[in-house]
Amino acid sequence: MSKKMRKKSSKIESGTAVRAAPAGRARPSQKAGGSSASAARKKPRAQTVTSPPESLHQGTQKPLKAAPAQKPPTKARPPRTDTKAPPRSTGLAEGSRVPAFDLPRDGGARVSLSDFAGQKLVIFFYPRADTPGCTREAMDFTRLEKEFARCQTAVLGVSADPVKAQESFRTKHKLSIPLISDEKHEMLDAYGVWGEKSMYGKTFLGIVRTTVLVKEDGRIARIWHRVKVDGHAEDVLAAARRL
Repeated sequence: MSKKMRKKSSKIESGTAVRAAPAGRARPSQKAGGSSASAARKKPRAQTVTSPPESLHQGTQKPLKAAPAQKPPTKARPPRTDTKAPPRSTGLAEGSRVPAFDLPRDGGARVSLSDFAGQKLVIFFYPRADTPGCTREAMDFTRLEKEFARCQTAVLGVSADPVKAQESFRTKHKLSIPLISDEKHEMLDAYGVWGEKSMYGKTFLGIVRTTVLVKEDGRIARIWHRVKVDGHAEDVLAAARRL
């Protein structure tokens, strides 16, 4: 081939190449797979994990539990209004003159201290009619009533029960001794037998089981405090006989 022909063919080839790949367009080799190959060769960029802003953390946190409120101090219980306060010391003691009384008894009659002038008198105070201990005590004094009479000694029972309760108590157990009703605590306070008691770990106010032996002159010969029922009536009878 001559030099002219070689120059002409080179111009044609160079012009075709220019026309085949105009500016601004990708080459066919790049479309066919060059881009994927080059992408495979490129290393993926490391993704940086950024922590969410502080405000987002605060929104997801659980609220702190408030400290429990302190309980207010317990108030003292108000005093009971259904019972009287323990009586003041009356100075009742052996040798002192017995306080006078005038109260209703079972059957509707009234009993006073003057009814027993010139004779000895036993007054036993019991907590409540028709309870086990009080029933045994009243029955023991009833059983020994004639023995007391032989030594010129009368016997009275006193509690805060109403007259109807005393009558039912007498009828049920066939009691013969007078049973005095002191619902207003007049005699109970005067003799100092209404006071503080305890039972089963609880403290309350009531009649403290007590017995008083009065001489013919109206003075107290002996006082039994916090009486134990078993054998008590026999002890009182023995003391009355010695007077």
